[in-house]
Amino acid sequence: MNQPQDTNKSQSESLPLQTELPAQMIELQMSMAHLELTVERLDEVITRQDKHIQTLQRQLQLVYNQVESQGTEDGIAPFDVMADRPPHY
Repeated sequence: MNQPQDTNKSQSESLPLQTELPAQMIELQMSMAHLELTVERLDEVITRQDKHIQTLQRQLQLVYNQVESQGTEDGIAPFDVMADRPPHY
């Protein structure tokens, strides 16, 4: 007669498990959806930053090319204390 009690006991223990499982499944699905949205947003940010970095690299390369193409004659003249004296001296 112990067998029917054990069966009833195991059924009563599995009942909360059966009711908790759908709630846990819904919670996992919500977490998954939130993570997918976060990944999509991060991907957009990374794509935008990559485009910005590429633009900055092109601009920097143009600046380097301009600096390299300038000769030393076109650069800043050396400072001469006597020639560059202010008029009040």
